[in-house]
Formats: sequence, structure tokens, C-alpha cells
Amino acid sequence: MPLAFSASQQLSLPTIEPADLLPDYLDDEARVVAALLDSRQLVPLGPGHYLYTVTRVQVFQLQVQPIVELQARHQQGRLELEAVDCQLEGLGLVDDFQLQLHSWLQATASGLEGEARLAVQVSQPPLLRLIPPRVLEATGRSLLSGILLGIRRRVGQQLAGDFQAWCHGRADGFPDP
Repeated sequence: MPLAFSASQQLSLPTIEPADLLPDYLDDEARVVAALLDSRQLVPLGPGHYLYTVTRVQVFQLQVQPIVELQARHQQGRLELEAVDCQLEGLGLVDDFQLQLHSWLQATASGLEGEARLAVQVSQPPLLRLIPPRVLEATGRSLLSGILLGIRRRVGQQLAGDFQAWCHGRADGFPDP
């Protein structure tokens, strides 16, 4: 029987000034994705397509590291990020690992709004067979919530700071990096 767990996180950042530029900023997809995620762990594969190596995580006696292929889509004022593939390093004999990620970030009159949903389905690794599935699932939910909380913090700090730098670059007449 596979283990299944999920987590979600909502985001509501009050207006970041100048708010009228938020939709244009979100259209700068590569820059926003690099600000949302750790750019040192992000590899652009092509327009709207990225490979992200998640920080190695310890789960009981196992260390795992998801490597997620992401697809970004954007419309004016809204950016969506979805996992299209994922490899899991560290669990050895697990063949049926599935990760689902769907997130969005949108410029609104009140600031930035967003949501991220993360779900995992995986067979119980042989090394952890003695641990009850409900304990593993609770641990998995906690782990996913921690990952999403880290991204939420990054959005609140790093993305807001990058938006200000982007605005200053535009005001100074410099091209965006």
C-alpha cells in the first residue's frame, strides 16, 4: 500500500510599492522563478522549463533529495508553476514515487496572493517497514509543510526585495539582469 501525504500553503502579501508594476514583474518569469526558489539549485532548461534540486532532507534514517522538473506558465499578472516530473535520490528501491506541485502567484489590488499545493505518493521503503504508515504519513505531511513554509518565507523576503531591485533598475534605465 503506497503512502500518500499532502500540504498546502496560502500567501497574501500586502501591497508592495509600486503595486502597478507587480503584473509586469510577474511576467519576467525567469527572474521571478529564481527569486522564488534558491537560484543556486535551479537550472533553466528552456523557456518556462526548469530543473530544481530540492535541499537534501533527512527522513528517519534516510536522506532523500527530490529533483523536480518544473513548468512555468504566465499570463498578465499571474505566474503558475507546476511539477511535470520528479526523481527521488536516496530511497534506493522505490520505483513508484510521484510528486505533484501546483502553485500560483498573482498581482492583485491588495498586493500579491498565491497558493501552493504539494502532494507525494510513494511505496514504503524497505528500511522503514517497521514504522506504521500513519506515522510515516504524518511525518511526510510535516516535511511538505516545512518545504512550503520555507518557500512562503522566501516569497515574503527575497521576492519582495527582488521586486524592489527590479523597479529600481527600470527607474534608473538599466536593463533587467
